[in-house]
Amino acid sequence: MSKRRWPAAVCALVTAAAAIAVATPAQAANPIITSIYTADPAPLVVGNTMYIYAGRDEAPTGGTNFVMREWHVLSSTDAATWTDQGAKANIATFPWAGADAWAGEVEPRNGKYYWYTSVNGNGAGWMNIGVAVGDSPLGPFTDAKGGPLISDSTANSSGLNIDPTVFVDDDGQAYMYWGGYWGPRAVRLASNMIDTVGSVVTPTGLTNYWEAPWMFKRNGLYYMMYAANDTGGCVTNSNYACQRYATATNPMGPWTHRGIVLGQVSSTTNHAGVVEFNGQWYIVYHNANAPGGGNFRRSVAVDRLYFNADGTIQQVVQTTTGPPPNPGGGGGGSGTNLGPSATASTSYVSAWENLSAINNGGTPANSQDRSNLAYGNWPQQGTQWIEYQWPAARSINKSSVYWFDDNQGIDLPASCALQYWNGSQYVAVTGQSTCGVAGNVENVITFNAVNTTRLRLQITSRSGYSTGVLEWKAFQS
Repeated sequence: MSKRRWPAAVCALVTAAAAIAVATPAQAANPIITSIYTADPAPLVVGNTMYIYAGRDEAPTGGTNFVMREWHVLSSTDAATWTDQGAKANIATFPWAGADAWAGEVEPRNGKYYWYTSVNGNGAGWMNIGVAVGDSPLGPFTDAKGGPLISDSTANSSGLNIDPTVFVDDDGQAYMYWGGYWGPRAVRLASNMIDTVGSVVTPTGLTNYWEAPWMFKRNGLYYMMYAANDTGGCVTNSNYACQRYATATNPMGPWTHRGIVLGQVSSTTNHAGVVEFNGQWYIVYHNANAPGGGNFRRSVAVDRLYFNADGTIQQVVQTTTGPPPNPGGGGGGSGTNLGPSATASTSYVSAWENLSAINNGGTPANSQDRSNLAYGNWPQQGTQWIEYQWPAARSINKSSVYWFDDNQGIDLPASCALQYWNGSQYVAVTGQSTCGVAGNVENVITFNAVNTTRLRLQITSRSGYSTGVLEWKAFQS
């Protein structure tokens, strides 16, 4: 079958030249790497770096099957210029395995990085899911369990146990989805991340599911993206696949189908992952567009992904140029924006405005932009506040705010300041840079890192006016 979700590199040189190319940055373009072929990209953001974990395609020209023996890690600090950090795991990482380094995903927890992979156990049955663990995003990675986490002997396993996607919720509970041959499966994981808890279930609502699930959460809503191969608007030929998605209010479903995220690509397989980086959402996927590429010589591409105001996803525009550089800093914050995972509250919101505007992931065109909702507190004047709260403490050292100005009763503020909850009261963050009040820009505020469950932005109005916000971000340190 296929593999899923991993960075794709691309190129025809897979010998000594590939080794020379390791750790050499590639300029912005799609595919993002052309020194080798890779596929099934899985993105992860750690600090100011986006990583993509991918299996390497090694099939010869004209090959008619997958040849995959190792996994690579690609990295970027701006989502546009990428470096192949080399092979960080291979089939030998799992002594019980013998072939097929297929799709996987890395999930951090408790200072460790757990790499869930599809690999042939070389015994009874076919594909299994293994787990490797490392102390950093680049490893080194070693077998964490000494045997498969999921195999054909697992009760209610999929017809093809491939393509694990792992998600840790805000309450600390971890979940894994996987499966091919139209057989999605889900199970809870133990806190040690290498054992399952409870029974394997068959999730419902994943319309036309084929393989390659990818799970994430935004604004309290769970999203499941997956490969489908139906001809009902998905693909022109069922040998190919698109990426559909569904949403749920519970991590185990039931799911409601919402539409297509990514249309048919140039390779028969279609495997993708989604991540937010420096305030912008991205989709990583593979295609056959690299020189000498094909269905078994695939390459990773990266493009921007956008949400509508109601939380639905706009279909991705595939490009050959890739996204523009997004290094964070003055144009936003580096690291992961924690705003979408927070519960927002405020001292006051106008009946005709919307508090959900502040963390819905919108990208304002200017301070008068109402296309993606707006928060405003007219007719209140003086000092008002908006606040984020998380179910568990978060480490935060940067924030940014895009002000709303309707050229009527809501104007740019006179001043602003950040506070955090120290366990008993709100206090000012220390080392705070200027809290900017400029219009038509993302005003970035840096400060000494705080570990807190609540962050509050105090906003003081100009005389005779109220204030408003189009987007407020809080960045993980």
